[in-house]
Amino acid sequence: MADTVYGDDPEPGERIPAGWLCVPVRPGVHGCAARLFRTPVGERTAVAFTGPARLRAALGAAHPWIPLSEPALRALVAPLGVTRLTLDPQLTAPAPAPVAPFVPAPRPPAALAR
Repeated sequence: MADTVYGDDPEPGERIPAGWLCVPVRPGVHGCAARLFRTPVGERTAVAFTGPARLRAALGAAHPWIPLSEPALRALVAPLGVTRLTLDPQLTAPAPAPVAPFVPAPRPPAALAR
């Protein structure tokens, strides 16, 4: 049986897609740095997206990012003690309830105030 080559397709046992990931960054004085986020329970995590459209949907069209492979991202954040990698998070929270504008109560006429 001939072996089929799939290029960047992951092996069946791999948890993370092979190939490039879109990694959100923050600009700095010496270039850029990968942004770290926190899980709902407070653990630090590196975040990556499987495509630019997913990154834009979660963080906005103007958010800067760089392409990195999964091993490169893990190697980048390992010295910081970060071992968790979160793929394609939605990064959304429930919208706050609308707040009605403050309207002061009407003042009684000066004759009734005495």
